[in-house]
Amino acid sequence: MIFVDTSVWSLALRRDGQRNEPHVLRLTQALETGESLYITGLVLQELLQGFHGPKGKRAILDRFSSLPVIAPQRSDHIDAAELRNRCRRTGIQIGTIDALIAHLCVRHGLLLLTTDQDFEKIKTVFPLRVWRS
Repeated sequence: MIFVDTSVWSLALRRDGQRNEPHVLRLTQALETGESLYITGLVLQELLQGFHGPKGKRAILDRFSSLPVIAPQRSDHIDAAELRNRCRRTGIQIGTIDALIAHLCVRHGLLLLTTDQDFEKIKTVFPLRVWRS
């Protein structure tokens, strides 16, 4: 079970096709073998913000309509805030969305597929599993 971050989807959906990038290859493999892939509404929102026009919007919505979306609960936001605070106390600065994604991955037992190096920092204080090429 894999949570695919915006960074990987963005590479995979680019017109210039980053097909040989290791994270995109791993995503392609997961899609071809039917592995369970997950996103959250924030990932969908970030993707929609990166593509313009009604045609681009429709393409994103169509492609992502079959993916399960993890909807954070109130407790997830509370726990993600605690994670962010714990990171800050150790000198690690992370964003609010990254804290929530990291928390959701651990809570749901998901491997995170991302190119964002901030998650490597999070791993030093939190039991997050991040895919490595």
